[in-house]
Amino acid sequence: MAQRRFLALALAALVWCPAAKAADSVSDPATGLQDGVIFTEMTPLSRNAELERRLWSPLKAAQLERDRARAGQTLSAQPLGLFGERFVVYVPPVRPAGGYGVLVYIPTGKDTKLPPGWAPVLDLLGVIFVSAAQSGNDENVYGRRIPLALNAATNIVRLYNVDPQRVYVGGTSGGSRVTMRAALAYPDLFHGAMLNAGSDEIDNDYIPLPPRELLNQFQASTRLVYLTGDEDSVNLNKDAASRGSMRDWCQFNLDTETLARTGHGTTDGRGLARALKLLATPPSPDAKKLGACRAQIEKDLTGQMAEIEALKAAGKNADARARLEKIDRRFGGLAGPRSLELDAELTLAR
Repeated sequence: MAQRRFLALALAALVWCPAAKAADSVSDPATGLQDGVIFTEMTPLSRNAELERRLWSPLKAAQLERDRARAGQTLSAQPLGLFGERFVVYVPPVRPAGGYGVLVYIPTGKDTKLPPGWAPVLDLLGVIFVSAAQSGNDENVYGRRIPLALNAATNIVRLYNVDPQRVYVGGTSGGSRVTMRAALAYPDLFHGAMLNAGSDEIDNDYIPLPPRELLNQFQASTRLVYLTGDEDSVNLNKDAASRGSMRDWCQFNLDTETLARTGHGTTDGRGLARALKLLATPPSPDAKKLGACRAQIEKDLTGQMAEIEALKAAGKNADARARLEKIDRRFGGLAGPRSLELDAELTLAR
């Protein structure tokens, strides 16, 4: 079902808009709260081929390509165009000496707005807020929510004097769960994630691991802040499971902020301030611990790949195929490109 939804979105026509003039390297555009902002420059990061590479496991991405070929269809360049898309932007009046920070906020509802109490915090810490309309929980993750977040970030970076190491993504509840996907898949853009009242485990069909170079960057340079109310027991439990999953995959740059006397919902200004201050702390993973963790994962993957080779050599192709699909679900992009080679070999051996 998810594959069919993605395919339908991938076939949407691409709409290009003329690029706006880039901001001067010293003088920034307008400050304050701006509603209905239109961006005009599409980022290559949101191209459909790049979304598939980063957000799907290798075997699922290959299956999407085969489905398109059988249907006589090709993948469009982008899942959407920016013409008609609207963004809410808040820019602090004073730019920090090292450049603004940026918080791309993925909302839960159809409309988006600057949450109450956030403006003074953004002013104090010099962080720009940007959020896309029509990117709430009812919208498609692959066709709108993540592409809009990517284009929000890259257009703000283009227009304003921004510190690239302080570009973050955040969200609440369902928006927070999408935030986690975006942070895992795009560590070269987002260097931190604010997970407010919503998180998931990784290494599964919904959140597969990205290719090795991206996972390595995520482990080394992305900081995650879990920000949940002490009365939101469901998501506190999910946060604990998510953090355990992150540690299993060598992501140790984790911070937890439990908000007193708070239920499920968007954090107030105090919670935002705590999260942004933590995100501003550069990750510094223990090199020995990280190396040992990566080595153990590589050992496990190598051993499981060897089992598939043995099954294939014994002519047990059905068993080899079942094992390969299991590896694809667990290791995702880490198993490529060998997983794709084995997939092709097993297909030919039918």
